[in-house]
Amino acid sequence: MPDLLWDEVKNFFNPDLMGALPDVFVPDASVADWQALFHLIQARNWQWQYSEGSTDLPLPSAAAVLGRPADSEIAELRVWPKSGVLAIFRFMSVDEIDFDVDLRELQGQPGVDALCSLLARIGRELGKPVMMTSEGGSQAHLVLGFEAVLDRVVTLADPSLD
Repeated sequence: MPDLLWDEVKNFFNPDLMGALPDVFVPDASVADWQALFHLIQARNWQWQYSEGSTDLPLPSAAAVLGRPADSEIAELRVWPKSGVLAIFRFMSVDEIDFDVDLRELQGQPGVDALCSLLARIGRELGKPVMMTSEGGSQAHLVLGFEAVLDRVVTLADPSLD
């Protein structure tokens, strides 16, 4: 049985309500967590593209990415856990893994299942929660997330509210 059902959470997947690119994050992260994420991406054979500015590069270690000078070109890791689903990881800080997903790619029950699968895989690998807010939303207003203690994705707000 799926963690979430489309008919119950479709408002959380509505780009007009949530913004097209909701914010997803893993709190209380470390360099080791970032490295575990890199390992997960490679072990699952997910397609990925790492770039600094407009230059595509091999994936460095997490320590190398996170230790870059503040005035370096922006680093970004684009990951396709399945065809048509893109997660964009940004290296804003060591202590929080931040990424975006595009809600326009995650419509219907297949989209909900794809997002739940991604959040659960990351959460299980790290043993940590993976939370989602609306695009640019406050972390005080979580809408859904993987709860490591429950080992599933759950709603964290009332999905019927707009």
